[in-house]
Amino acid sequence: MPRVYISSVIEAPAAKVWERVRDFNGLPRWHPRIRDSRIENGEPADRVGCVRDFHLQNGDRIREKLLGLSDYDMFCTYAILESPMPLTDYVATLRLTPVTDGNRTFVEWSAEFECAEADAEGLVTGIGNDVFQAGFDALKRQMMG
Repeated sequence: MPRVYISSVIEAPAAKVWERVRDFNGLPRWHPRIRDSRIENGEPADRVGCVRDFHLQNGDRIREKLLGLSDYDMFCTYAILESPMPLTDYVATLRLTPVTDGNRTFVEWSAEFECAEADAEGLVTGIGNDVFQAGFDALKRQMMG
């Protein structure tokens, strides 16, 4: 089972970063690769079990289900239901941890999934760089302002 793990430090308080990322429907507001997003059936974006349907800038459509969300522990866990990527059983967690030294935020984004062995390395690299690290880089830019 391939695993992706990317971590970084954002020069902003964890509560401020969490405010930006906790909205399960809010990806287009902070992630540069996401064009639009909607929560199916008009459900609240913080209800476990809700499904977000979104498009990447290239037009690819992805559907993901919220599996867990904690304001106390500042994490969000979700699963991919539909995606053009050649993978299954994808579950990811975005987690924030306060760094009290300097009032910064340690951010980590991880995922595990099943795929053909030949696709594993490309998927791990692509998700790690194009999704997780790209999201962290965007958050860093936004939090500086």
